[in-house]
Amino acid sequence: MTSKQADNVTMSGGGVYSLATRGAKDVIDAATPRVLEAVNQLGLSPASERFTMADMGCADGGTSLDMVRGVLGRVRELSPAVQSTVIYADQPGNDYNALVGILHGRTRFHSWLGEIEQAWPVFSGSSFYLQCVPDGMLDLAFSATAMHWLSTLPCNITGHVHMVGATDGEAETFANQGRRDWESILMLRARELRPGGRMVLVNFCRDESGRYLGNTGGVNMFDTFNRIWQSFLADGRIREDEYHRMTLPQYYRTMEEFSEPLVDPDSACHRAGLRLDSIETRVVPCPYAEQFRRDGDVGTFADGLIPTVRSWNQSIFAAGLDPARPAEERAGLIEEFYGAYHRLVLDDPRGHGMDYVHAHMTISRV
Repeated sequence: MTSKQADNVTMSGGGVYSLATRGAKDVIDAATPRVLEAVNQLGLSPASERFTMADMGCADGGTSLDMVRGVLGRVRELSPAVQSTVIYADQPGNDYNALVGILHGRTRFHSWLGEIEQAWPVFSGSSFYLQCVPDGMLDLAFSATAMHWLSTLPCNITGHVHMVGATDGEAETFANQGRRDWESILMLRARELRPGGRMVLVNFCRDESGRYLGNTGGVNMFDTFNRIWQSFLADGRIREDEYHRMTLPQYYRTMEEFSEPLVDPDSACHRAGLRLDSIETRVVPCPYAEQFRRDGDVGTFADGLIPTVRSWNQSIFAAGLDPARPAEERAGLIEEFYGAYHRLVLDDPRGHGMDYVHAHMTISRV
């Protein structure tokens, strides 16, 4: 895989991502007890001198601050003289300037830096689709809401914008790419983890009931995206080739797809020493929909939901528009798209929201 392939999406920069994605932090908070239990299993002792963890797919780092603080605190309880390193990794287009600002307390976020003794952040200039650190360096690897992004877009989807709406051969093409990427990600982590190390991964999934992000019984979020772009196509605001390029390079794996390379003794991942300790699915409610159910304020609901939606997909949709269009025209179309979504929620908020459906897994390296 080339570094260009491993840099296919960018979260909103300038600290906007963490400000707009309360739900992503809720997911990490819900996974923190699992992470702390993984720390307890590392075999650290009062004599341990070094601890190294990685947050892969960190974005601007704001959503994981409390989790990292908890890990570093637990490590110091186990090993009072330990020196800890936190490695932040994402994709090359990530806004690391925003990450530095958040870590140094230049925003409203409460950083762990300077609060935990003998703990330092460093930044990997690689990508989590590539090896990020030398062999055997990591005690603990963590990733949340990141590895559903594919290393490359395997094909455009003919009549939808996401693999959950793909059919026949296109669905199979996405599944094959998802399998290759998952096995590649695991093999890289097998090299980076020391024997006895642990990895906690929290990934978007399709759960046992067929639920997935934005599809937990109400209005299907991805179908909504698709209907709006199809209306733009029908009105002549975008062309057919542009509509096809709106395909999001994501794949939501099932429990079986996550587990297979970790439990099959003949798989390369199993032979590399990776073992699936536990896996479960969890649904974290959309915080904006939850607030709306409490206060009935539809304006606040729409004003919170739409920014969190656009924080992770705007770069893809904007790139789908013909670059020959004037920049102002492209920007206007993007604003019209999210404006149309905003109006849908205002007109009838029932069923809208973005509940988070994740697989939570702990993986060990023997």
